[in-house]
Amino acid sequence: MSESPSLAGGMRRKPQQARSQERVNRILDVAEDLFARQGYAATTTNAIAAQAQVPIGSLYQFFPDKTAILQALALRYGEMLHQELVIIDEAEAATLSLADYVNQLIDTTDRFFTDNPSYYAIFMEVQGKIRELEEIDEATDAKLIQHLAGSLASRNARLEPVDCEAIAFVLVKAIGTLLWLALGQEKPFRQRLVVETKRLAFEYLQSYFSFLPNPS
Repeated sequence: MSESPSLAGGMRRKPQQARSQERVNRILDVAEDLFARQGYAATTTNAIAAQAQVPIGSLYQFFPDKTAILQALALRYGEMLHQELVIIDEAEAATLSLADYVNQLIDTTDRFFTDNPSYYAIFMEVQGKIRELEEIDEATDAKLIQHLAGSLASRNARLEPVDCEAIAFVLVKAIGTLLWLALGQEKPFRQRLVVETKRLAFEYLQSYFSFLPNPS
């Protein structure tokens, strides 16, 4: 995910000082809360500025409109998820069994959704309505695919880069879609869908990594 989607269609400028960054973070935190509690459509930039205790002019220095704030939130969520997944590789993911790797990959993604309930609350309302968000989603997925392709390559050096990229594409799109849809279900069924997503991912990956241990 490059910076171009955020700067071209989102923020007017990036904060250069710690004080400005703190102000931007406060604006985003307040917007996240208001969008989730009263809805994106019902929230105004004036309300965001007032609750964040910043002058409306300061808000507009960084964000030209409400959509830009939403875009910045989408980028922040995407980066948060990416950093969560990076931790798996830092924990020597290549040495994990295939089952443990799949469990960590999906549990981490599901925990991200659980720990950030505003993500689903906000973006369900605007899904399919704001083109710029679709571009950010695609850029976020591309970054996750690139990262996952590198992880797969470290597990099996015999795979060609094009194979790793294709496998990673399928996993990111399938896991992301299934876990997103699971969020709208009652808790018992949601938990079942997480289990089924693990089964799907494991069986798929096992066809490429069949020499690795089976789950117990």
